[in-house]
Amino acid sequence: MEFKIGLIRGDGIGPEIAEEARKVLDAVCRKYGHTFNYSELLLGGASIDVHGIPLTDETIEEARTCDAVLMGSIGGDAATSPWYKLEPSKRPEAGLLKIRKELGLFANLRPAYLYNELKGACPIKDSLIPDGFDMIIVRELTGGLYFGDRKTYDDNGVMTAVDTLKYNENEIRRIARRAFEIAMKRRKKVTSVDKANVLDSSRLWRKITAEVAADFPEVTLENMLVDNCAMQLVRNPAQFDVILTENMFGDILSDEASMVTGSIGMLSSASLNETKFGLYEPSHGSAPDIAGMSLANPIATILSAAMMLRYSLDLDREADDIEEAVKKVLAEGYRTQDIMAEGMKLTNTVEMGNLIAAEI
Repeated sequence: MEFKIGLIRGDGIGPEIAEEARKVLDAVCRKYGHTFNYSELLLGGASIDVHGIPLTDETIEEARTCDAVLMGSIGGDAATSPWYKLEPSKRPEAGLLKIRKELGLFANLRPAYLYNELKGACPIKDSLIPDGFDMIIVRELTGGLYFGDRKTYDDNGVMTAVDTLKYNENEIRRIARRAFEIAMKRRKKVTSVDKANVLDSSRLWRKITAEVAADFPEVTLENMLVDNCAMQLVRNPAQFDVILTENMFGDILSDEASMVTGSIGMLSSASLNETKFGLYEPSHGSAPDIAGMSLANPIATILSAAMMLRYSLDLDREADDIEEAVKKVLAEGYRTQDIMAEGMKLTNTVEMGNLIAAEI
């Protein structure tokens, strides 16, 4: 089969980890006879350096012609990079927010899975998670506080800032339906996270989610306040299957979930629209302090490529191959520095990519 893949190498360690993911995808193509035609796209700091803005209209239109987009990472050191001397709307992260909005990428999926081989890196003691955990956070990505009206103004001599948290029933319904559809393919449990004891937006969230749940009688729905969920993620993460939540809560909870796996360098991410199109990226940042040193862990980006195969290209068997290859390499004791443990074999970015590709 033949597909067109948009490739955003990005900033910092982005080009390094994106190259290793492409290497693994090339191994999949050789094994199964597929053809992936790559279109190089600029986003973030790399786009600022060339075009003066983090995302051009031309890049958006080119992305629309792709079957999916795979991204490394974007951004730099806010303290030293000239990108962060620009106004906020022209900084690298503004490009990411814009492409999500323009392409309708309303559903962010972030799996959090504890590999048996990495239990030693998990900060939670074994007695609390004897069988590990396997969850996915489904986060609404184009609404809420991050996209609401905002302003900073002088209120009778007092500087005042306002950010607006706004959701409508259609935005809630479509992300809830996506979460329940995913739950049907997993363990059939959805935990909807909100702050319904305080926020009107959360009370609407809870009402609409209950309506969607009625269409999925096989799935168990539980509601949980966000502060309790934050506590439960470190107390008993194995209780969760699918966590459904709004934009800001999902941003915070997904980073917390990433750390209980032992390393954010292991976690993939997908942002999907209402078709099969998606933007796939690692959950971690651009780590400019180690850029160009071949120290970064490429596994999160490689697993994001596997998600791309599964959710956008319907290549489930090929996605399984990548995930199994990652498990085999870890079982053989190979580790990048972020997940290194005594007795293991230290490897670098390129070597890790080579090992996983070879297992394919």
